[in-house]
Amino acid sequence: MTESWRSLAWRWEGAAAAVPTSAEARQPAKAARRIERESLQKAVVMAAAVFRPPEPVSGRAWRCDTLSRGMAATGYAGEEGRLQARVDVDGTGAATVDTGVPVLDHLLGLLAEHAAFDLALEVAPGEPDAEVAAAGRALGQALSDALHAESVRGYGSAAVPADEALAHVALEASGRPLLVSNVDLSDMGVGGLATDLVARFLTQFAEGAGLTLHVRLIEGRDTQHVLEAIFKGLGVALAQSCRPRRRRESDG
Repeated sequence: MTESWRSLAWRWEGAAAAVPTSAEARQPAKAARRIERESLQKAVVMAAAVFRPPEPVSGRAWRCDTLSRGMAATGYAGEEGRLQARVDVDGTGAATVDTGVPVLDHLLGLLAEHAAFDLALEVAPGEPDAEVAAAGRALGQALSDALHAESVRGYGSAAVPADEALAHVALEASGRPLLVSNVDLSDMGVGGLATDLVARFLTQFAEGAGLTLHVRLIEGRDTQHVLEAIFKGLGVALAQSCRPRRRRESDG
């Protein structure tokens, strides 16, 4: 929101001018308080009309509304009304995520934090594999324009730890979607999430964003820590990719 409640109040269109009553004319401070109170009430009404939430996903209330409507969204992705995604790459790391898979919500929160992106993502209820795939593609599509802009680097790389785990993530906005990884956690699970679904998420994310994505596990035994290291590294690499090019890079 770029304007304060008070500035919105004084821009209220069609409102009658506030005029002090005869009694208030003898008490200027009281009149000023009443006028300000009425103006703020009008501002609330005006703001409610201006900042309407997006349509709910499959009839559900939009849980990400508080964050998303205050964001200057970089991208939006929708798939047959099943999902909503908004990303601000010039954010602070705030995230409101509801994929229906709590551990994935946690991992995406880490990604947003380490990328310093503001992220609002919601997926309608369904089978976990479908939800994970939809979330990955939605996030990729929402970031696609920012990653492929001519003014940004378009590549990034980071090795980030999570306790005993250490993962390296490198990516390029090549327009040739590809996931290459040495991580095989197909027989393991964490928080109710089969970790082969993470590979599906990353594959769909690369597809949606048009990324060549390399994920390498350098060290790690605890499955949750491994996943956290991967998503932290992905966040840092994405932040690097969205940075403005240096003059030398821009000139070719």
